[in-house]
Amino acid sequence: MADEPLVLGIETSCDETGVGVVRGTTLLADAIASSVDEHARFGGVVPEVASRAHLEAMVPTIERALKEAGVSPKDLDGIAVTAGPGLAGALLVGVSAAKAYAYALGKPLYGVNHLASHICVDQLEHGALPEPTMALLVSGGHSSLLLSTDITSDVRPMGATIDDAAGEAFDKIARVLNLGFPGGPVIDRYAREGDPSAIAFPRGLTGPRDPVYDFSFSGLKTSVARWIEAKRAAGEEVPVRDVAASFQEAVVDVLTRKAVRACKDEGVDHLMIGGGVAANTRLRAVAQERCEAVGIRLRVPRPKLCTDNGAMVAALGAEMVARGRAASDWDLSADSSLPVTDPHVPGRPHDHDHVHAHETGKDNLYS
Repeated sequence: MADEPLVLGIETSCDETGVGVVRGTTLLADAIASSVDEHARFGGVVPEVASRAHLEAMVPTIERALKEAGVSPKDLDGIAVTAGPGLAGALLVGVSAAKAYAYALGKPLYGVNHLASHICVDQLEHGALPEPTMALLVSGGHSSLLLSTDITSDVRPMGATIDDAAGEAFDKIARVLNLGFPGGPVIDRYAREGDPSAIAFPRGLTGPRDPVYDFSFSGLKTSVARWIEAKRAAGEEVPVRDVAASFQEAVVDVLTRKAVRACKDEGVDHLMIGGGVAANTRLRAVAQERCEAVGIRLRVPRPKLCTDNGAMVAALGAEMVARGRAASDWDLSADSSLPVTDPHVPGRPHDHDHVHAHETGKDNLYS
């Protein structure tokens, strides 16, 4: 175990300041500072508020993670950080911090992809990822089907949302039902006491001429909102639990059907589900049922590892080190639209005068 890479990961793509420490595929620390309460009164994440919260939380969260892991900064083999996609200002805080720590410690810097990190985190729960693996990532900003043959270099998009992501739809329907923010957990809770077949809400992009693997939840969101408005206009009580259950069922039905079909079409016998919405109990249950029915092995990390966290970034960083991937240059920048086809941002070829992360050991400023 001592020979496995020890990596610290920093995640600041949205409203969570996450710092994780991983040795190989073993999680040593997962520290998170959330600013969700600061956004609740706005009904959604405010980028500037998130960026300021990251600034305040960064150093204390890194120190807490290192203490929890029981390791010294000088023992690290690398620093990994989410370079994108995400909120530009929030990403910049994390990238700047990672560059500062990596330079001060004389350690290599790895700018990694947020979505690829969500896939790689499953290694901390269930061991090395099979190659290939189909991944369904579902969160407030993403609903994606991805095929990974090498998590450090080859992630291929199969399908994605063309409008609202699933998590975003959960937030909006929770707002219409006056259930608060974030919407995912509260919809899940109310749905457990409701009837998922009570209301026939539409399933987006499931027609014979629709894109096979793409998702659309905007029409569903509008349909649910109009149904609620009609009930209120008629002076009738809105059956909140049935609405929550029926809406959730429509989302889960589409997500799982498309994911299982992608696995069958591509001949892949493993499906990994990640992202914040992967914590949804109904999504997990339906995915398990449908995967078992066709002989597909389902891998879903525990809920805490599904939401944004530093552990997933550290996990991908450790894999980069283990596989000898090139470190990033010091001019690494945040890329709010970094494509998933770029699991990490490697350094460019440079001349002998350029100081690379791997060449700073003699100038360790931290010891």
